[in-house]
Amino acid sequence: MARLFGTDGVRGVANDSLTPELAYHLGRAAAYIFGQDKEHPTFLIGRDTRRSGTMLADILAAGIASAGGDSYMAGVIPTPAIAYLTRTHHMDAGVMISASHNPFEYNGIKFFDSFGYKLPDETEDKIEEYMLKDERATLQSRPTGANIGTISNWTDLQQEYADFIIKSTDIDLTGLKVVHDAANGSASVLGPEVLQRLGAEVIAIHHEPNGININDHCGSTHLDSLKEAVLQNHADIGIANDGDADRCLAVDEKGRDMDGDQIMLLCALKLKEADCLKGNTVVGTVMSNIGFHKALKKIGCQSVITAVGDRYVLERMRKDGYCLGGEQSGHIIFLDYNTTGDGLLTAVQLLSIMKQKNKPLSELADLMTRYPQILKNIRVQTKSGWEKNNLIMAAISAGEAELGEDGRILVRPSGTEPLIRVMAEGPDLDELKRITDDIAGVVEHEMGPSKG
Repeated sequence: MARLFGTDGVRGVANDSLTPELAYHLGRAAAYIFGQDKEHPTFLIGRDTRRSGTMLADILAAGIASAGGDSYMAGVIPTPAIAYLTRTHHMDAGVMISASHNPFEYNGIKFFDSFGYKLPDETEDKIEEYMLKDERATLQSRPTGANIGTISNWTDLQQEYADFIIKSTDIDLTGLKVVHDAANGSASVLGPEVLQRLGAEVIAIHHEPNGININDHCGSTHLDSLKEAVLQNHADIGIANDGDADRCLAVDEKGRDMDGDQIMLLCALKLKEADCLKGNTVVGTVMSNIGFHKALKKIGCQSVITAVGDRYVLERMRKDGYCLGGEQSGHIIFLDYNTTGDGLLTAVQLLSIMKQKNKPLSELADLMTRYPQILKNIRVQTKSGWEKNNLIMAAISAGEAELGEDGRILVRPSGTEPLIRVMAEGPDLDELKRITDDIAGVVEHEMGPSKG
């Protein structure tokens, strides 16, 4: 049987693979695991703006209460706010109901421990084990009377989180004109408010969620409307969050997009100049651009690399004591401030750098030369076994030989879909297209759906 928890919690189409029944049993199992040494474990529950969010949050809380846990409902709030507030309010666990950047029909349930970190695999496995026992009616955890848990609303937490973001900088942003794209998600109210309180002039777009428009051609995965708004309004910068506001990408005043690698590089330089970049090291992933590593080296810093996924970046940061890390997709972790990727924190740090340096974002972005990357997704029957296929490995080797030291090829399975991803990076775009097409063709021939 496939593991219930993926790389980012339990995720699926709401009311289909992610059912209310599953959410209920998941809540009961979580209350049982977190309540083994106390009668009423406490849970802080937040959600993004998806239509299914209230259904899943309420039934998860009912499951928690039925096993003796107390739930505090924070309403619509960013994922990083749940991580931060779980820690500062000494809750036993935090839960975010969100499917991040996915379309609105999907949803997810993601847990944080009392310190605001995502749960380790072992804890997730225990919750899953007890959930399956509960579904078979063998989990005997049915308190009655005063031992039943409670569900309360705690609706002023958004302001507490906004205050925390604002205190992360001492720089006044007056004079900066910012377009903020909230992806019709969790940062729809908080994003513009935080930036305005810091003094910026804010033009808000995609900040009117209706339950079904989250991430719909907007936010960090669709930057076209943000680029257009930046150019039309002669803004200094565009900021894009995703549905749960744990990602941040930017657009400069010329309408050029700026990815997580470029943002991290500027933040690394700022921290290094303040003598606050621990180990003079930034944690990236295998998807980080070659230009990112070269630019870091140029400013006297180094990078270490993990697998794709912010949980792996965070693991490495905690293990070796680094304070800055993240992904090209805009998940950036400032471990001195928060325990997970934080889109609003990242935006404020980037804007502070612009104001401090008093330079346009396009000039700051040019600190890094971004090598072209081509990414192709190939739908496959199974994601396993590709690395043992001689024809696929020969195609990869041929591409690597052609690119030489100036480029690289990365082939990896998707963490969430039946896809093999082929990425090539180097100075010559036409060469990259040809090489990725060659490898993708072999992968499709050897592993495609017709092979089933």
